[in-house]
Amino acid sequence: MKKISFQDYLPFIFLAVIAIIGIFIPVLPNFADASKYNSADIAWILVASSLVFLMTPGLSFFYGGMVNKKNVISTMMQSFIATGLISVVWLVVGFSLAFGKSYHGIIGDPSTFFMFKNVGSGAPWSLAPTIPLLLFALFQMKFAIITPALVVGAVAERIRFTSYVLFMVLFSLLVYAPIAHWTWHPDGILFKLGVLDFAGGTVVHISAGCAALAGALVLKRRKDHIEKKELQPANIPFVLLGTGLLWFGWFGFNAGSALSANALAASAFATTNTATAAAGLSWVFFDVIRGRKPSALGFCIGAVVGLVAITPAAGYVGIPQSIFIGFIAAIISNIAVHWKSKTSIDDTLDVFPCHGLGGMVGMLLTGIFATKAVNEAGNNGWMYGNFDLFKNQVLGLLLVVGYSFTVSYGIFKLINLIHPLRVSEEEEELGLDVTQHNENYHPSLISISDNGSLKEEDELVHS
Repeated sequence: MKKISFQDYLPFIFLAVIAIIGIFIPVLPNFADASKYNSADIAWILVASSLVFLMTPGLSFFYGGMVNKKNVISTMMQSFIATGLISVVWLVVGFSLAFGKSYHGIIGDPSTFFMFKNVGSGAPWSLAPTIPLLLFALFQMKFAIITPALVVGAVAERIRFTSYVLFMVLFSLLVYAPIAHWTWHPDGILFKLGVLDFAGGTVVHISAGCAALAGALVLKRRKDHIEKKELQPANIPFVLLGTGLLWFGWFGFNAGSALSANALAASAFATTNTATAAAGLSWVFFDVIRGRKPSALGFCIGAVVGLVAITPAAGYVGIPQSIFIGFIAAIISNIAVHWKSKTSIDDTLDVFPCHGLGGMVGMLLTGIFATKAVNEAGNNGWMYGNFDLFKNQVLGLLLVVGYSFTVSYGIFKLINLIHPLRVSEEEEELGLDVTQHNENYHPSLISISDNGSLKEEDELVHS
């Protein structure tokens, strides 16, 4: 049996301490003066929160289907563990950092909602007055969960599970929460600048995409990547299933960001579906004119790029304009993926070209196509005579890109000093499913016995 070190005890100790602290947090009455809330809005945001939660398991299938068969379970687990990990982090201090009392528009006071103090009984959020503060906090939690899970795709097949768990916690606290505060808190620096991000172009996708690029650079290249081996995806039906779950869940992601059951939610729902459909088709058709065959994988990747690109614009642009957003974003990401394949950058599943660049395209096009005809609370873009909005979108984009990449790069480097980021060469060769989790997706792969020795598996385990 493996020797247990003090480092192995730390995660359990931290969770135990949080659990014990929770015993002593006073419980206050829920939702005082419930007459201020709207039942239809509550029902819709409950559903939307559930849809956004579904996106993380969907992402696990999407990523898991694209990696090598010896890394399917590890890749899925690295994404899926965020559902538990970030839920606890968000409750303890994450929500406070993102939406607590603002310190100069940069970060929230960590004590404002520590351990969800006063969340159940507090006044509703100022931008969501018809739903309880608790529901708003839970809806936002689902965004916080999926963001670090997105980064997995760039570092898959070579990062230690324990190291990635630590990265998720630090990224959530030091990158995600500040950017969410800047963008969505009324006192946030980007909010006050007038930057428009309806559902997370900067907060989720640009931050995750830049962190993904930082991770790929710090972890360096896989052996297979250096040897230019072309590995086939383990399970394309998994990719199709994951794409379907992401597309379905994204209706909650974007339409739910209206924070009300109203016409704006319906408009965001429509723009989301339209841009996604256009992007999936654009990717496939662009592949064809470049001499490739239309593929299921291509349509899936294109559709996800469309979902990413429409995210910041969903509640600000018209439905016809969303076709162009999906169309052009897919082409840009397609070209970027092709270019990246000729470089030494080993972003395993192209997270930066698809999520990072997709989010950037969406933010810039929001600055062009946004119109008050869709959302009075928004602004008119460059196309409607307001260049200032486009300029603000560029400034916001540059700030988030610089901050997310720099801090994420520092986090990866710091973790590597504390605990090795990368698995050994032997572990990489054997695959992370068996070496990190002692589980197999595919029959006849090697597993590790209780005494630490290697053994052959004759049956499909945990498939």
